[in-house]
This record gives sequence, C-alpha cells and structure tokens, in this order.
Amino acid sequence: MAAAGAHPQHPQRAILEALLTDLYASPVRVDTWGRLEPWAVARATLRGAVAVPRSVVVKWVRSCPGGTRTEPWRLRAELAALRFLSDDLGLSLAPRVLAADLPKGLLVLEDLAPRTALDHLLRRDGAEAHADRLAEFARARGALNAATAGHAGIYRARRTSLGPVDPPSDHVGRFARFRHEAYGHATTLGAPLTGPVESELGAALAELSEPGPFLALSNGDAEANNVLLHESGPADARLIDFESAGYTHALADAVCLHVPGPAWMTVGDPVATGLAGHYRRALADGVPEAEDDRRYGFGLAAGCVFWAIARLQRFALLDARAPGDDSRPQLVETLEAAARTADSHRALPHLAGWARRTAGVLRRRWPDADLDFTDPAAFPPYTARR
Repeated sequence: MAAAGAHPQHPQRAILEALLTDLYASPVRVDTWGRLEPWAVARATLRGAVAVPRSVVVKWVRSCPGGTRTEPWRLRAELAALRFLSDDLGLSLAPRVLAADLPKGLLVLEDLAPRTALDHLLRRDGAEAHADRLAEFARARGALNAATAGHAGIYRARRTSLGPVDPPSDHVGRFARFRHEAYGHATTLGAPLTGPVESELGAALAELSEPGPFLALSNGDAEANNVLLHESGPADARLIDFESAGYTHALADAVCLHVPGPAWMTVGDPVATGLAGHYRRALADGVPEAEDDRRYGFGLAAGCVFWAIARLQRFALLDARAPGDDSRPQLVETLEAAARTADSHRALPHLAGWARRTAGVLRRRWPDADLDFTDPAAFPPYTARR
C-alpha cells in the first residue's frame, strides 16, 4: 500500500515520504505536490517533526520510452556534483542534497524559493531592468569555476563511486565530437574547414581538451534559466541543474555571456555592460591565469567558436523550417557573435573569418534571417527567441 499522501499519478510522493521518514526517524507526510513542468521536478510541502523542512524540491529519472533525459547517469552526476560542492568544498553556490535514492531514481534537494530563475525576469522585464541580477549571474559562474579549479581528483573519485561516467559528459568528448560533425555541414554550405581554418580548429580543440589551470567544474548548461536569485534585495544566486556536470574548460561557462544560448536571439555586448569583467574577476580569484590576456582571450574565443559549431549541427533542421522561424536568425547571430568575440581578443582570426563567411551564406540562403543584430532598438540584449 502507498504511504499516506501518495497519489497513483505521482509514485515519487510515496518514495519521498519513505525516504524522509527514514532520514528524520519520524513520520513525514507530503501535503502538496506541484509538478514543475516540463521537467521531471516537483516542489513538495511537508508535515513532520520540527527538523523537517517546510518544502523540498524533488528530481527523478524520466521513464518514458524514447524520451529525452532518461539516462540514469544524469542523476548520479547531479548527486556527485552537489555533494562535492557542499560536503567537500563547503560552498553554498547550489542547492544542498537532503536525501537520495539512486536505485529508485530520486533526489531530494533544498528548496531555494522564493528565488526565481533569471531568464523569467529577463523575459518579463528586459535585461536593462535586471543588470544587477545579470552581474550576479556572471559572478556566480566565475565563482563556481574558481572554487572548483584544482579539485578534479576529489570530484572524480566521488563521481566514479556512484557508477560509470557517461562518455559524452567527459570534458574532452564534449568538444571533439563537434569537430568531426562540422566538416560535413561546412562543406554543404560552401565554407569548408580547410587550410589555416582547419589548423586553428585543431588548436582550439587542443585548448578546450587540455585546459590546464582552467580545468573546472561546470553544470554543463551555463544559461540564465539555471540560476535562481531573489527578485529584490541581495540576489544571493544559486546555480541549479547539474545533470550534465563535469570538469571542463572554465571558459566554456563564459560563452553564454558572449554568444546567444538556445533561448536568446542576442545577448548584447558583455564588455560594455560589464558582465565579461564580473565573470573574469571572479574566475581570477581561483585561477590567476585568467588575468593573462592572451591565454584568457584564446580560451574564450575557442569556447565561443566551438559553441557556434555545435549549434551549426542544427542546420538541416532549420533549413527545413518555414521562413520567419526565429531559430534561423539566431544561428546567424551565434556565428557572428562568436566571430566578434574572437576578433575582440585577437584570437583565431581564420576561424572567426570562417564563422562570418558561414553566417553570410546563411543570410543569403535565408533572407528572413538577414537582419541587423547590432541595432539595439530592434534587438536589445537578451531578446528572447520565440
């Protein structure tokens, strides 16, 4: 029989009650269960002893056949990363894990409410209204990288103790696979990766695959939807969603400040707004090499170009869509923003030129995507993709 408060549509409720009853050595009941769509996440309010929190956030492994994010390793990665941050490093940059049942595919996390996701604020009010929150986001990302640099061995020991590590989550694999896929797409578009471009692509991959002092923990999805902060007063940011966590080049986490992520058409000029400086200063607290302009610029340019290459893998999908789909101009701006970042740091000039040429090909192929993204009236920072 299911525990009191369980519901046949939410078997995780019964697992949660049993798990917390055992943890607190006294009965714990779920009062309310609110699914946070579209994710396999819920917020539960609880009844129990004084020590029992009023509410928790519950994450579980999806079980739908053929669905996305159904891999069991995702929960292991999140559990390892969050306990590494809180238990091994004593950091409060992410939610604490209160309980876990990996065989049943369930994590119970600290509820960070009333914090809210930064992307919600940006969509609702625009970037200008939340410049301070954006700055806190940039600092939090830099602080995560700074605090975890040099501790890869501790993290990996914790992670491997929970089970096999999925190869795509390895920091080398994240970049190397895009290099091989890029050749076909580039040739199809008439912008082949040959000569000096190919040489710089190899150098960029070498930088990202062997980060040296820039090797740091990332949650694997450094975007504004994965930071929660207070809407008023001190922001007190917390980073969330560590399902794809792993050690990688720290500057891969700075890419989102310079190049549009999946949700945005534009991100503006992070140097002019100060976001680039906030991230870099926070990173330099733990990675002094971040103060070296050449090393920093080369790593950042490599990360931005490889992100653009990764997004270029969607070309065939976008080419089949009807004119006017926002994903088309988004891809154009992704390539051009990566080129601008490389230019500003005087790094990877041939790759930057290739990115601009490829964007030009797409502008001609998709007239609906031939837009002026540098016009702040038409495309202010953090213009959302519909």
